[in-house]
Amino acid sequence: MHILLQIVTIIWLIDLKLVKTLDNGLVRTPPMGWMSWERFACNIDCDNYPNECISEQLYKDIADRLVADGYKEVGYNYVNIDDCWTEMTRDPVTKRLVANHKRFPNGIKALADYVHSKGLLLGIYGDVGTKTCGGYPGARGEDGTDYDTIDAQTYAEWGVDSLKLDGCYADTKNMTNMYPEMSRALNSSGRAIVYACSWPAYQIGQNPDYRRIAQYCNYWRNFDDIMDSWTSVTSIIDFYAKYQDVLVKYHGPGAWNDPDMLIIGNFGLSLEQSRAQMALWAIWSAPLLMSNDLRSIGGQYKEILQNRDIIAVNQDKLGILGTRVHSKSGIEVWVKPMTPIVKGVNTYAIVYLNRVVLGTPLIISFKLSSLIAGLPSEPLYNVYDLYDNSKLIGKLSNDQNLTLKVNTSGSVRMVKLTPVFKSDEIENDLN
Repeated sequence: MHILLQIVTIIWLIDLKLVKTLDNGLVRTPPMGWMSWERFACNIDCDNYPNECISEQLYKDIADRLVADGYKEVGYNYVNIDDCWTEMTRDPVTKRLVANHKRFPNGIKALADYVHSKGLLLGIYGDVGTKTCGGYPGARGEDGTDYDTIDAQTYAEWGVDSLKLDGCYADTKNMTNMYPEMSRALNSSGRAIVYACSWPAYQIGQNPDYRRIAQYCNYWRNFDDIMDSWTSVTSIIDFYAKYQDVLVKYHGPGAWNDPDMLIIGNFGLSLEQSRAQMALWAIWSAPLLMSNDLRSIGGQYKEILQNRDIIAVNQDKLGILGTRVHSKSGIEVWVKPMTPIVKGVNTYAIVYLNRVVLGTPLIISFKLSSLIAGLPSEPLYNVYDLYDNSKLIGKLSNDQNLTLKVNTSGSVRMVKLTPVFKSDEIENDLN
């Protein structure tokens, strides 16, 4: 039976290779970092909100915290500017974008230098349309002028490492042509710049061409903006479950589906729901882009965000988008094949998600072979609890049940199953 499992994995890898992905060699594992939008939105009132406005100081503060508080050490290395950073008009002579002089007094180049001095990378925001969602200049003028090349050259000269290109004030039917233009401009800029597209998010219900999207973008938003609520998170979970058979085909090293930012440590999620978001984003091999205030985040939320064992699931080199294999009566099970592969048999990450809101925790139990198709009778599997320092909590065969107690209202248990062959155990005992 393990031969069948190997065939399934090989088919997935072949299918991914047949999809021509953006050939810039970047983000071979999902990008990790911080983005301002969900937590700080378009707050430009620095007089009344000096610590919360979109400004040079905000991004410097976050860069400082990424380094000082251990986030960089576990992989978070992008500081991403979002909307509302520019002046309301382009430079009248050069037609280049200009950072707001009051809020970014030293300009983006100086900010990039500061971020780079910390060993981090700087991301910036633009829009494929005539205006950004906040009403600032987009990549196209009202007269139809295309500024892709000018903008790409500007970002490169500033030392920008990543671009998020939104899709407000643009014809969604023409995005198939518009987004590739910026991709080509970035690739011709002389600097390696990660390209994050919002392309399919604006074509919901229009059958987005994910094959073409993967060809031109490093990662892409494909659903609604995340809000600071569990309802918003569950809507994203439902979207990924509904379309997983399509999304998994165009997802892998250098080309990632993006379910949007991690809102862990803000106001809307409980501690249990925060663990759930982290677990599912890891199972999906999704970009891990926090949007929170790292200057004041609580210690328990920091612990979730810096969980090395769960980050390792997210950063697994296969980059497979895990899928939902069970959903009934508020109980969901998500499974992701990953490395190490031992004698042709994958390691697996499994999430039990309990969406029931009745207060009593539930004992959830499934036979392993019912969750993972083609699971071989040998080996056994060591089961590690990823929210308990990878504590070994059991050893199961394919016909035994993985039984876990899971709290309610959006709680998870997340485990890793590592194959162990009897012959290897005997050899280890002899040594």
